[in-house]
Amino acid sequence: MQVIIGPRESLLKPLMVVSGVIESHPPMAILSNVLIRKEGSDVAFTGSNNEVQIRTHASIGAEGDPAAFTVSSRKILDLFKVLPNTEVTVSLSAPKRGISAEGGNQFSQKMEVKTATSRFSLQTIPAADYPAFPQEEFTDKVTVAADKLRYLLGLVHYAMAVQDIRYFLNGIRLEVKDRTIRAVATDGRRLALCDIAMDGEEDAAPVSATIPRRTVAELRRLLPDSDAPVTLEISEKQARFTFDGIELTTKLLEGKYPDYARVIPQNNDKLFLVDREALLGALHRTAVLTSDKFKGVRWMLNPGLLSVQSTNSEQEEGNDEIEVDYKGDPIDIGFNVDFLSDVLGSLKCEKVKVALSGPQGSALITMPDSDTFKYVLMPMRL
Repeated sequence: MQVIIGPRESLLKPLMVVSGVIESHPPMAILSNVLIRKEGSDVAFTGSNNEVQIRTHASIGAEGDPAAFTVSSRKILDLFKVLPNTEVTVSLSAPKRGISAEGGNQFSQKMEVKTATSRFSLQTIPAADYPAFPQEEFTDKVTVAADKLRYLLGLVHYAMAVQDIRYFLNGIRLEVKDRTIRAVATDGRRLALCDIAMDGEEDAAPVSATIPRRTVAELRRLLPDSDAPVTLEISEKQARFTFDGIELTTKLLEGKYPDYARVIPQNNDKLFLVDREALLGALHRTAVLTSDKFKGVRWMLNPGLLSVQSTNSEQEEGNDEIEVDYKGDPIDIGFNVDFLSDVLGSLKCEKVKVALSGPQGSALITMPDSDTFKYVLMPMRL
């Protein structure tokens, strides 16, 4: 039974879209497979890890009856990556009766992939065995341009926690209010916040949700760098992003997100502007002499000059100086070099604005002449 007929690229693209979320060693073996379902000329591809589901469609179906099956995501993706750019035919063999490991009857069916010069046969698992992703009624809906959402996630994603026992920190907090979408990420030692204006003229109802880090990674991979619309729908426990022929549904992280506004410094009066790339270069150079276990660098701030210093257990030292327009009292303060490099590498502005209160207070890093982005970093004791 022929299922799909089309150029190799027409199958490779949807497979790459859905395979990113599929785990190599899932709790259920069938979740390492991609679900392929054909109705007329429309073929739907689905990948899931029981936390995130991605679906996309392509008009490459062959004439004939509907069909549905699952096949190893890794094997079919690797195969289509190395096939020549030619027409490919995907067929299903007739089901064959066999004996399962438990001794009961089961039917096996193979997927056949053919080109003009090659033929491959892959084992399938019935689509009926594929676990259904829970469906909820989405009560809130907003629309934002894809490039704006990419920008928003790109400026805060690095501050998410990684496997923190406070599970609600292992993701990004999205909040919609007063025609603004806000993204917040924090791991308890730093915080990144960014606002973007929504498209359209109507105010959206206030909405908030905490998106898991795996979902954030998939969105950053899949969102197009264009102004194509992204529809975000939110229910009590799920969110759904629809864009560019892709539907991504994710479970939300539960738990009360911290009151992040309380940690944003309001009275940091020791201000200076610094060239972003110059500071980033100094951090990269001094980081060479930090240790893997201790990533601290010292800032010696004096009028007109910032010295970035590092040492290690082998008594090695590094020092890099940058001119700054600072005119206040000297400050000696330490920071995690990776946390500084993360924010400076994500920003694209020429200069950044740094606001300090003293050697013990958190630093506030922003973009000059803009209050849409804030990065709060706690100091380190050196």
